[in-house]
Order: sequence, then structure tokens, then C-alpha cells
Amino acid sequence: MRDLAFDRRHLWHPYSSMREPGPVHEVAAAEGVWLELADGVRMIDAMSSWWAAAHGHRHPRLVEAMQAQLDRLPHVMFGGLTHAPAVGLARRLVAMLPVGLDRIFYSDSGSVAVEVALKMAVQAQLGLGQAGRVAFASARGGYYGDTWKAMSLCDPQTGMHAHFGAALQVQHFVPRPPIPFGAEWDEDPARNGLGAVEALFAGKAHEIAGFIVEPVVQGAGGMWFYHPRWLAGLRTLCDRHGVLLIFDEIATGFGRTGTLFAMERAGVVPDILCLGKALTGGMMSFAATVASGRVAEAISDGPAPVLMHGPTFMGNPLACAVACASLDLLAEGAWQAQVAGIEAGLAQGLAPARGLPGVRDVRVLGAIGVIETQAPVDMGRVHGFCRDSGVWLRPFGRLLYCMPPFVAAPDEVARICAAMVEIAGWP
Repeated sequence: MRDLAFDRRHLWHPYSSMREPGPVHEVAAAEGVWLELADGVRMIDAMSSWWAAAHGHRHPRLVEAMQAQLDRLPHVMFGGLTHAPAVGLARRLVAMLPVGLDRIFYSDSGSVAVEVALKMAVQAQLGLGQAGRVAFASARGGYYGDTWKAMSLCDPQTGMHAHFGAALQVQHFVPRPPIPFGAEWDEDPARNGLGAVEALFAGKAHEIAGFIVEPVVQGAGGMWFYHPRWLAGLRTLCDRHGVLLIFDEIATGFGRTGTLFAMERAGVVPDILCLGKALTGGMMSFAATVASGRVAEAISDGPAPVLMHGPTFMGNPLACAVACASLDLLAEGAWQAQVAGIEAGLAQGLAPARGLPGVRDVRVLGAIGVIETQAPVDMGRVHGFCRDSGVWLRPFGRLLYCMPPFVAAPDEVARICAAMVEIAGWP
């Protein structure tokens, strides 16, 4: 209790007020899918701790990799130096990514990875002789992080634009891709959403350096699953108008949607790719921005031939070592059956919510389950319920969702679903 009182007085939590901070649970330990509170209460981490702990908490191979690296080289600057974990991680990424995406920049977090991607796009356009291309475009419903430039590309209504007013740079937005995942594709650009992209590029492409989008799954901006064919059309339009295509797979990468990367469902390769979250299995904050050779060469041909970014903890050996271990686990392939099992469990367990009067939609893709409600979810009530039900959930607005660790057992997935359906049924 003493720690919680000090926390309440002195610590900011995400999106919280210091005057009226929300309630928090004190976590003492975690293992597998379980969080253990300081008083011994246990809750399933249905959020994978904000989508990062794909292998569960304290996976022995990840812990072993970190401990071994800790004994050798916890950190060293990446400027002018390199080390085996950084090179080993690059080898693994190049091997698993589409051919051509092979120039890798390490950073501290997903939001910074997006900032780096946007810098790459501007510098590449400069190198291509397109100095006027300094703006960006995106689809409504997106979320790219809380740092300054990334924030400007989040949805202008559900994001943070209203909080910062004219201080936040105005970007270009098109409607979110309208056709849901799994629905029949409509070739008419007026109905499939690509007409809006084409109209934007027709008038503004000369100003736009890049178009950034979360492939197939829009995450924190709306938990919307859309048709992969939209991405194929977007790729064509970007090529036609000289706009660089940036994919944010920070939340969707490394198996979460049922394929190793969500972009595989569209057969589309971006010019720049952002990775993070599950990259280290949730053990450390770490990210990567991966560019094509064409982008890297264009930057090198520009007036500033070096990429103008260099975080203090870039290429941190501890993070690289645990990321190597995490990708090795993925390479063994068990995640495919695990995610398929979770998808089946979520589809079955969340189905009863479709008949509830307060539910607008139920969506499942891979190890992601969403109940969209008619009215905003009562966060204060959910917080207490999580403790009583033994399932940790963190809804926002009208979106009650889960992203369980891949190691979640069928009975644990069923328990998550039961908790979500109960919340969705509240009056």
C-alpha cells in the first residue's frame, strides 16, 4: 500500500492525470501468461503487455540469452563500433524479410522507429531530386506512436491532434480502408477506398514524401481489420506518383495476425518497414526500421549523405541478444499452430457477444480478438473486474480487445473470452 500511495502521488502512467490518476495494480512477478500481484492475486495477461510478450513472460530461452549477454557486454555505443548480437540480429531479419528489405536501423522503441522511417523518406526524396516532398499521408484510423512526427499521422479524431492544436503539423489523410478483412473485394475505386488515395496523389503527390499505414490491422486507432487488396492498390498508386510506401508492423509483425508479417497477406513489399514490440519478446524496449536498397542509396546520394539519426542506446547488445533468441523461437515454427489455436478459441469464445444489445461488432484475426461496443467501456469498472476475474484487459473507448501471448492454453483463451463477453454484456 505504501508503494501504491507513493506511485499515485509521484508517477505518471500512460494517458493519466496527476490530479486524478486512475487505479493501478501492483505487479510483483510474471511468468508465462500470468501476472502475479503483490498480494498474491493472479491475472492472465490478455494484452501480452501491450502486444509485446508474444512468447509469454520470462521465457527461459529469452532470460538465458539476456543473462549470458549481461555477463559479456551489456552496452556499448554503436557509433564506430559493432558487436556480434547486432550483426546476428540483422542476419535473422534479412533472412525472414522479403528480398530487398535489408538495410536496418536499430532504435529504442516503435515510435522512434516511425520517426526514423519518416526521416528516411524525406532524405531519400532529397536524394532523388524531390526537395519539395516533405509532407506525409496516411489513412484515418491509424496509430503510429506518441512522439511528435508520428503523432501527427495518427487519426486526427481519435489521436491527439486536439490536445496540441496548431503546434502539431497538418498531414494528409484519406478515409480508412472501407472493405473489411474477409469480405468480397470491390474493384470500383469509389467503393474500395483507393479512389480517395488517387485523388489525393493527383493534387498533392509533389508534396508527399511517403504514405504510412499499418498493413491489414489498424491497432490502437480503431482495431480495424481491412481487406489486403487495398494495400496492393496503394502500392501501385505510390509507385505511379513517386511516393514512398511505409508499413508500420510494430504491432502486427512476428506472427500476431497469423502470418509472420501482415503484409504477406497482400503480397506487398514496402519501401520502409517499422518493427518493434514482439521483436524482443517483450523483454526490452527495442525497434528496427528496415529500408530497401533503393531508399538507402537515395539517401547516400543526397545533400546530407548520412542518415541523420543516432540514439544513445542504438544497437544495445542486451536487446539484440534477446531479439535473436526471440526470432529463433519464431523460426522453430510452433507459433503457427499456437496462433491458429488462439484464433479458433477467440472465434468460438467471443461469438456469444454478437447477440448482446450493447455490441456493435466482433472481430477476430490471428491472436487478436475485438468486441466493439455501442458505448464507451467503463474503464474504472473494468479495472476492478480484472482482479476479480483473473484476466487483465485494458480497453479503450468502445474497443474491448485482447492479444494473448502465443503460449496461452485453450482454457486460458476461453477464460479471456468469458471475461470479455461478460464486460460487453454490462448495462
